Amino acid sequence: MSEEKNLQNEKTAEAPQPKDQLVTTKHKITCGGQEVSYTATTGRMILKEEITHAEGEKKDLYEGEKPRGEIFFTAYTRDDVPDKAKRPVTFAFNGGPGSASVWVHLGMLGPKRVKLQPDGSPLPPPAELIENEYSILDLTDLVFIDPVGTGFSRAVSGEKPKDFWGWSKDVESVGEFIRQYITRNQRWNSPKFIAGESYGTTRTVGLADYLSDKHGLYLNGILLISTALDFSTLDFYPGNELPFILFLPTYAADAWYHKKLQPKYQQSALPAFLDEVRSFAGGEYLQVLFKGDALSESEKKRIATKVAGYTGLRVDYVLRSNLRIEIFRFCKELLRDERRTIGRLDSRYVGIDRDAAGETPEDDPSSYEITGLFAGAFNDYISRELEYRSDIPYAISTGLWKIWSYKEHENQYLQLEETLRKTMVRNKFMKVWALNGYYDLATPFFAAEYVFGHLHLDASLRENLSMTYYESGHMMYLHEASLAKFREDALQFYLDAGVR
Repeated sequence: MSEEKNLQNEKTAEAPQPKDQLVTTKHKITCGGQEVSYTATTGRMILKEEITHAEGEKKDLYEGEKPRGEIFFTAYTRDDVPDKAKRPVTFAFNGGPGSASVWVHLGMLGPKRVKLQPDGSPLPPPAELIENEYSILDLTDLVFIDPVGTGFSRAVSGEKPKDFWGWSKDVESVGEFIRQYITRNQRWNSPKFIAGESYGTTRTVGLADYLSDKHGLYLNGILLISTALDFSTLDFYPGNELPFILFLPTYAADAWYHKKLQPKYQQSALPAFLDEVRSFAGGEYLQVLFKGDALSESEKKRIATKVAGYTGLRVDYVLRSNLRIEIFRFCKELLRDERRTIGRLDSRYVGIDRDAAGETPEDDPSSYEITGLFAGAFNDYISRELEYRSDIPYAISTGLWKIWSYKEHENQYLQLEETLRKTMVRNKFMKVWALNGYYDLATPFFAAEYVFGHLHLDASLRENLSMTYYESGHMMYLHEASLAKFREDALQFYLDAGVR
């Protein structure tokens, strides 16, 4: 071994090794009509990787373990369980990339939730946490994970944070945390689930493949909350017609919600109305866009009239947009006459721009209206109730998506249909549940339907896939009626996956 390597090893040996920092507290909650006693464990677990030598350098290739990252997590485990080794466990996170797990934690799955108006509208600060009677803690233990660069999770000293910030490295680090948690807590015999939201669904499918292929760790089910599995369906790039087709039914739902449609559509029930729009978008509208410049002027006007009728926009605006309505233009245009914009994550939220003449909104009201409440609630809760304290800031949402590496998919879109299909074939018992919000303009429901309709999944496996819909947005659980419906749907999903 060279002198340089010897010096490097000496420095590593002298440096203090990072250690787990975990805090445990006891609590109770009433959910599912019963009182549940549970243990909360929160803090940072050291993520390690094996140190090996190159072939020929040593006979024994394994040398030890090297700390790489400090992964912050919060776990809730039910106490009154005879055999905890067989108790279901669900790992959950948000997306971004760059978002902490606070949203699914304090909005959807955890034992506490941020208090909002029943429709999801914010209340004045400071934030208040209330008992989450819709939590699924009675069904499954819960582990909320913050990937490196989010929450309190960081790379250890000497490691490069950017080494975690990419498609495959992210899947690998989160996957290794899950394997490490399961091993340390003796949960290999537990039914195992992963719940991801938005880019978290991208991560979830990657993890289902990674864990089963590398470690033989098979999942009983995955929950895909607001699906993003094929980026070609979401990217309004010149020459890519798919998003214009797949976003149209969500534009129609938004216009219906804001009462911008003609009476014949406005008076219709939303699901029935959207069935008509789906049929148009995937049929006549698709064919018209395929024609491109070969389309006659009379055909343009006829289709523009239909698009305008479904979306609440003016016919001349649709014509000037070449029949193709880009997402941010729609967010600005729908309520322009009222000098208002609509949210991307949830079009029910309304924003106020400096002027009404711009082409796109200044910001997303469905994000900024609730961020402060969730930030305040989490920082108070984690410190005061769960007793974990840290001086570093809890990174709720960062701009990691701007620098995220997709080098494995260079010059192509990230598309995970085939990854999901292969994983479902490898593990024929894994259930897949896709949750969709009608008013979600970030990951539209028709795009999710397109993706799951193009898995080329064998007929024997199609019953393993289910989809549910909510009259809410990207974070459908902010709407209390949708959160209540989610719990009922979750009971059926876990039952179908073998949880009794």
